[in-house]
Amino acid sequence: MSPIISISGLSKTYATGFMALKTIDLGINRGEIFALLGPNGAGKTTLISIICGIANPSTGHVLVDGHDIQRDYRAARSLIGLVPQELHTDAFESVWGTVSFSRGLFGKPKNPAHIEKVLRDLSLWDKKDSKIVTLSGGMKRRVMIAKALSHEPQILFLDEPTAGVDVELRKGMWDVMRTLQASGVTIILTTHYIEEAEEMADRVGVINKGEIILVEEKAKLMQKLGRKRMKLHLGSPLTEVPTALSTYNLALADDGKELVYTYDTKSERTGITSLLADLRDAGIKFTDLETTQSSLEDIFVSLVRA
Repeated sequence: MSPIISISGLSKTYATGFMALKTIDLGINRGEIFALLGPNGAGKTTLISIICGIANPSTGHVLVDGHDIQRDYRAARSLIGLVPQELHTDAFESVWGTVSFSRGLFGKPKNPAHIEKVLRDLSLWDKKDSKIVTLSGGMKRRVMIAKALSHEPQILFLDEPTAGVDVELRKGMWDVMRTLQASGVTIILTTHYIEEAEEMADRVGVINKGEIILVEEKAKLMQKLGRKRMKLHLGSPLTEVPTALSTYNLALADDGKELVYTYDTKSERTGITSLLADLRDAGIKFTDLETTQSSLEDIFVSLVRA
């Protein structure tokens, strides 16, 4: 299956000489949730702006379902819904009015049934007659999503969609994203909440300093780059790691009451068996042990620091 978004040789250099994007090649699959991660200033918003036709690239091409975003702008843009990071709404317009107006901007005929469905799906129906100015930050964010869905796009860009939203509303919006994906909408998500990407994404892309440094299925990424940590709860605290155990790169925690061993899950030998034997020989006893898998956040931090 051909990707719904194809990006080739894309770069962006501003008049100041700053190169925001450096030769981006990327494909977004139809129907997936793709999480784009990167630190501030990495190029995430610039990339989204170019795909959505808000900014022009310096080099390269973007195809949206086969339509070139520059040569066939109207057809390409009509397939895209964008929820920007900043909230931009008419404060004194009603929810129904602003969402309906957004649909009209794309030349779509009136469809009250579709607007009602969008508002109900986003738990906004009881607020349909409310002025935007009276809504909470989380509700305003939902209105932005409703506006982006008003013209029935096939692709939805969510730039920090849950910024400033409390945990309960965030999880509710995750349910909305799953429902949209189930209906066939392709979702591209940028987020600072790593657990959001870990929860929602099918694939993860990491961008840093204007370059895509990794694109991988989330499960494979965590399997390939993930590390495990074994924590030993000691019977007696240690003031330092014995010299005899220095080859294991151990760390003390909790005032010497815990010994932490980090190992690579890709290695044929984890070293656990020999570590436990050497601990016994060193006379170090432990009362319990636990292992944890590194999170997507751990992996992300290690990639952007590399």
